Amino acid sequence: MRVVMFGFQTWGHRTLQALLASEHEVVLVVTHPKGEGAYEKVWSDSVEDLARENGVEVLVRERPEDQELLDALKAAEPDVIVACNWRTWIPPQVFALPKHGTLNVHDSLLPKYAGFSPLIWALLNDEKEVGVTAHMMDDTLDAGDIVLQRSVPVGPRDTTAVLFEKTLELFGPITVDGLAEIASGRTDFQKQDRSQASFFHKRAEEDLRIDFTWTAEELDRLVRAQCAPYPSAFCFHRGQRLEIIEADVSAEVYGGTPGRIFYREGDGVAIVAGAEARRGRSKALLVKKVRTADGTELKAHEYFKHMGGYLTSRP
Repeated sequence: MRVVMFGFQTWGHRTLQALLASEHEVVLVVTHPKGEGAYEKVWSDSVEDLARENGVEVLVRERPEDQELLDALKAAEPDVIVACNWRTWIPPQVFALPKHGTLNVHDSLLPKYAGFSPLIWALLNDEKEVGVTAHMMDDTLDAGDIVLQRSVPVGPRDTTAVLFEKTLELFGPITVDGLAEIASGRTDFQKQDRSQASFFHKRAEEDLRIDFTWTAEELDRLVRAQCAPYPSAFCFHRGQRLEIIEADVSAEVYGGTPGRIFYREGDGVAIVAGAEARRGRSKALLVKKVRTADGTELKAHEYFKHMGGYLTSRP
């Protein structure tokens, strides 16, 4: 089939690699301009460069809404569009243009975790598996009929970075396999159960703030979800910002007031956590490594010279 691809960053790069190696003909690539955002610098494999290296025409757009782009799409005469990590709305006059429509590849097990940062949200919510969905695009974001899904398990100490690597391996194969389903003439793809749908917003500064009334298990997942290269979860100590970059759940139960810097356990320091901590029924967040406001990384025993005092959500 003749394929036009809309894609960006490492996810799009990996998908385009698979398309170029497949039996399909990539006739046009549309990608976003390079940005200065932190994530764009990390997951920075260039869709534009890969396309040009392979002699594929490239158009660079923030949004796919101008007449020049629409004319180029019509001239390319695609059988299908593939979209992967495209950041803005694709209008119906674009996604419905090819006779086989548009196949979107999204890094969650839809209908759950539509929208943004699905791996981080899934880890926060203690999901046992994550994955990738190839679905037909329609008017509602990430809501079209499911062509294929692939999943991987979430390990007990996995971070978002680990889950990224696990799911990245799925993008190319699920795209090529999804196109095979479309090329076969199938149209009876699985409807999404909208009663199970969830739609998540982008992560922001407020989403990184540690609230010690959360359980230790929840806070441990927050720290692992916000691992490098993502911005770290943070709190405040003596009015200064303190990032928690490595933690676990304590072996013992520690009672008291949430946020109390309480006890050295193994290679960490137990911070009282959980709304029920005053009843003596909660594990603590075992902080192992921190980053101070000046960027210095320290092991917990090096930073917390004395027990006592509190970590707080705000200065």
